[in-house]
Amino acid sequence: MGAVSQERVLRGGAASEPWGGVARVVGAGLLWGTTGTAQALAPPGTYPLGLGAARLIVGGGALLALAFRRGALSRPERRDWIRIALAAVCMATYQPLFFAGVGRAGVAVGTLVGLGSAPVVAGLLDGLRRRRWPGGRWTVATALAIVGCALLAGVAEGGGTTDPVGIALAVGAGAAYASYTVVNKEMVTRYRPEALTAITFALAALLLSPALLTGPREWLVQARGVAVVLHLGLVATAAAYLLFVRGLASLPAPTATTLSLSEPVTAAVLGMVVLGERLTALSWVGALAVVAAIVVLARAEGSRADATHRT
Repeated sequence: MGAVSQERVLRGGAASEPWGGVARVVGAGLLWGTTGTAQALAPPGTYPLGLGAARLIVGGGALLALAFRRGALSRPERRDWIRIALAAVCMATYQPLFFAGVGRAGVAVGTLVGLGSAPVVAGLLDGLRRRRWPGGRWTVATALAIVGCALLAGVAEGGGTTDPVGIALAVGAGAAYASYTVVNKEMVTRYRPEALTAITFALAALLLSPALLTGPREWLVQARGVAVVLHLGLVATAAAYLLFVRGLASLPAPTATTLSLSEPVTAAVLGMVVLGERLTALSWVGALAVVAAIVVLARAEGSRADATHRT
């Protein structure tokens, strides 16, 4: 396509800017971390499929408008339509699984289990694709992050539960998110991020839009329902995924997935502060473990960039 060569020029230094990629992915995780709390504040009658559909419609519409305004929209290459469609299916699957998992297991536990399982799935998928394990530092950091998530999830009190169905739904959401990341990694260097996310989310919104036509819609006309949907669509979807895709351009998919574990830490803190979910001292140990994992990966990416510059 005509925009490919131009995009490669625009992104020429992306691979040598891991620190910027780290900051963008962590920032995306912070925005995603507000999702579970926003769902908990939604009015009665809200249901996972409807909320996920509304989120994608608002977020996808905002991304399409942004891409159109910047002149970034262009026809994808034929070989990429399958990847884009697969990414859209992953995102459409992630939405109801995540909201249902959080609804049954609680904000802290649902988010932590869902996102804690994602790095492992991403590492396995990326390893199968490249026939190479992501590396020792990624393994250490991911193990540290998973232990941190386990501490956070295991000692959450108040709003969190150990509902097995909720846990299974959250793990399914994590697998869908990891798959989206690995599939998207194939295309982030060939398309502008606002265009790639706009097309993917527009397709995902189409897949979930029937949920709004078949389910109750009274919650959508309430002021609180509108506020929740706007926040989820504009902040936790459009802004967050735009940051994530930009960061993914300069980071390996497994690394980006592990770095996005800033989301469950944010969700745990918000669950405590806003929703009254109590977290014990071990919870904070778990949160610090996740932060330490992020630092390990950030330093690893910085070292990789330094080595690249020296050579």
